[in-house]
Amino acid sequence: MRELLDRVDDRSPDLIVTWRHLHSGAWHWPYSLGEYLDVLTQATEVPVLVLPHPDANRALPHALSNTDRVMAITDHLTGDARLVNYALRFTAPGGTCWLTHIEDEQQFERLLAAVSKIPEIDTDDVRELVAEQLQKEPRDYIRSCREVIDAQALDVTIEEIVRMGRRISEYESLVAEQHIDLLVLNTMDGDQLAMHGQAYPLAVELRSIPLLML
Repeated sequence: MRELLDRVDDRSPDLIVTWRHLHSGAWHWPYSLGEYLDVLTQATEVPVLVLPHPDANRALPHALSNTDRVMAITDHLTGDARLVNYALRFTAPGGTCWLTHIEDEQQFERLLAAVSKIPEIDTDDVRELVAEQLQKEPRDYIRSCREVIDAQALDVTIEEIVRMGRRISEYESLVAEQHIDLLVLNTMDGDQLAMHGQAYPLAVELRSIPLLML
């Protein structure tokens, strides 16, 4: 492991390409990414392109052909220019890039449950107004991204998905429905050593297509 990290430091690559469970037989079980990937995604700032394991037979037929259907996924899309830029760079000319924001429904319901215990606050009003605002911000940001892309005449179609739901199941459905070739997601978290937010469970669950982990 140390030798691998030293090589990354020495060569300063722009991108690392590997597959799940590098140098590991644990690809038989869908519970992790493997120790090499766990370290690479946290110990270096180089983006890592993760391919389905070649022996696992889990890759979707379209997933390794091209990148004309790319999706950027995050729980905080607003202002995430690095994520959006990488997603656009990896989208093939003439392709489609989905900018997506799934607001966590379970967290939202816990917030409302706490608010409902305050007699002075109308819970129904809070539900409607807060849900609207939580989704307005990413919609506004996606609109601004589309304006910049249109102004630069990039040969990419932008699609927007902003909604409330259970993130992992929502993204599993979206990957299948839209025939996504590549997912782009953040993995670094400046406040902790562990992988960012929902990135790890998403990366473990979404095994059938390549992931670009930033």
